[in-house]
Amino acid sequence: MSYLMVLGGLAALLLGGGALVSGAVAIARRWGLSPLVIGVTLVGIGTSLPELLTSLRAAFADAPGLAFGNVIGSNTANVLLILGFSALVAPIAFARRTWRREGLTVLAVSVVTALWIALSGGLGRFGAAAFLLTLAGLMTWQLRSGGDDAEDEAADDMSMPRAWLAVALGFAGVLIGAELLVRGAIDIARALGVSEAVIGLTVVAVGTSLPELATSAVAAWKGRSDVALGNVLGSNLFNLLGILGLTGLVIPIPAEARFATLDLPVMVGTVVLLLAIGWRGTIGRVAGGGMVAAYAGYVWMLQM
Repeated sequence: MSYLMVLGGLAALLLGGGALVSGAVAIARRWGLSPLVIGVTLVGIGTSLPELLTSLRAAFADAPGLAFGNVIGSNTANVLLILGFSALVAPIAFARRTWRREGLTVLAVSVVTALWIALSGGLGRFGAAAFLLTLAGLMTWQLRSGGDDAEDEAADDMSMPRAWLAVALGFAGVLIGAELLVRGAIDIARALGVSEAVIGLTVVAVGTSLPELATSAVAAWKGRSDVALGNVLGSNLFNLLGILGLTGLVIPIPAEARFATLDLPVMVGTVVLLLAIGWRGTIGRVAGGGMVAAYAGYVWMLQM
């Protein structure tokens, strides 16, 4: 039954996340936002709702390792697995301005978050509030500075009533999926004697990142590299500042020592790797394959 709950939860997350993103993109385009800003803000936040609901559910279930592992593992998977796989589908090209602005912003947030959690041993309500205020400031900055190059693609999108219906149904899907996934994952972890942190960093992290994978891969295939990259960068920002912020504000979450010594440095390292690979404004298939291989190596190392 626990395995069926995990599979059902993953399916609901994937279907719900897809509907949520489709509706959000249609609404955003009618508001005149550029593809990159759509990816960094609404799509990034929309595809991160599974992580949000999963981490909140894990925190209330007294599984802080799963809550932290879900976010940190998702950020690592977003860069190595999702961008890497998307680059295998089609090379990802982007403006150098994106590399300098959004990329360096994600790196700075990742470093500060890692240091905060490592030095304080978790995240309390004061730190959570600071995370949320930072997120609000960054989102406001993105929306105010990114509308000049907006494209009028509203004619190709669904109608507004259908878009809002997709958002509502998508949210219901990720809510149900998160509940099923966390219940099943916790049961499996305890039955197999595997730590909640490892389960959160692998099965749950990849499962809740499926909406990002589907969105970025399809965007790359359609030649929309700005949406593919913006989705991952925005999702990583929201995961750290929004999900950890909301979870820590509701209920303070302690962090196991392993996060400070292994998983957080790996998460920061993936962003450094992304910036190093993409400094010329492109991520090719060879680099994408290397990123996917690096993620496979990380998952293998977790099992040691």
